[in-house]
Amino acid sequence: MTAGRRLLLHAPNVHTGGGLVLLQQLLDAWPAQAPLIAWLDQRAKAALQLPAQAEVSWVSPSLASRLGAEVSLARRAKADDRVLCFHGLPPLLCRAEAQLFLQNRNYLGQVPLDEYGWRTRWRNRAEQWISRLYRSSVSCYYVQSPTMARALQAWFGSEPAPLRVLPFVPDLVVPASGEPLAKPFDFVFVADGEPHKNHRRLVEAWQLLAGQGLKPRLAVTLSDRHAALRDWVMQQASVHGLAIHNLPQRPHHEMPQFYADAHALIFPSLGESFGLPLVEAQVLGLPIVASERDYVRDICHPAETFDPESAVSIARAVRRFLQRPEALQAPLTAAEFLSRIDGGEPR
Repeated sequence: MTAGRRLLLHAPNVHTGGGLVLLQQLLDAWPAQAPLIAWLDQRAKAALQLPAQAEVSWVSPSLASRLGAEVSLARRAKADDRVLCFHGLPPLLCRAEAQLFLQNRNYLGQVPLDEYGWRTRWRNRAEQWISRLYRSSVSCYYVQSPTMARALQAWFGSEPAPLRVLPFVPDLVVPASGEPLAKPFDFVFVADGEPHKNHRRLVEAWQLLAGQGLKPRLAVTLSDRHAALRDWVMQQASVHGLAIHNLPQRPHHEMPQFYADAHALIFPSLGESFGLPLVEAQVLGLPIVASERDYVRDICHPAETFDPESAVSIARAVRRFLQRPEALQAPLTAAEFLSRIDGGEPR
């Protein structure tokens, strides 16, 4: 951090998933000699460990509390301060230099919102409006992948976007290797239940596999926050006899062991600004079966890929990884074709 200039941390609405993991890493790395003035999400209070020097204003998810945080930020920030907007939205009132860590593609209006509830759709549209209206106040956007950089530049149009690609990842402790043990799962999918994560199509692929006599063991990580989706997944598993298990969320430091319990990470997401589980699996040497998308190729070398919009493609990639590839349809000769229609030779 530049000497003589304060860096203020504005991170309301960061309270779950990869964003929360990265926020904790940022807090852990904050220099002990530097002041830490931060606006953080009340819902993350129990999960976060704060540096001793942290001066935190806790922000609830209500509109009044979010607007109050904007007013508080504007009052506290001096003209020569910098504000790191870690929640991905520019400040509304603050006149200090704003730098924005962007990891939500919804803010760019490039994610279909059809599968979201009406409240979420309206909130996302408001956030998209704020992102565009106040983007001139942002001195630099920090993104985590070339794919996200291209998306941001497309959003800016012909005007050059002030951006830098600066990915960072949490520390991982690789489990000590010992005697090889039987793994309880063939695949794990570490993700929340947002629609773009694509759980429903993944379950459809598992139904296709079951119809073909294959029942790979899959672990998912859906919390109470997405209870409706979690209940649907488990209902489908029960009805179709699928080997799908929903596991409780774990502290991040336990994730290496979670990955070690599976033969591969499967990741059918339609799009990501980064894809933290892909990085973690790559670091830990866990094979990856993932969407054939640019964001995947940005950060890892998958063992198999598929079209995430096709349950058939997902199922085929799983079969290839399990070394049970689907038999190809053998073509006929013209004579064979004629012999099999209408019961025999043409008249």
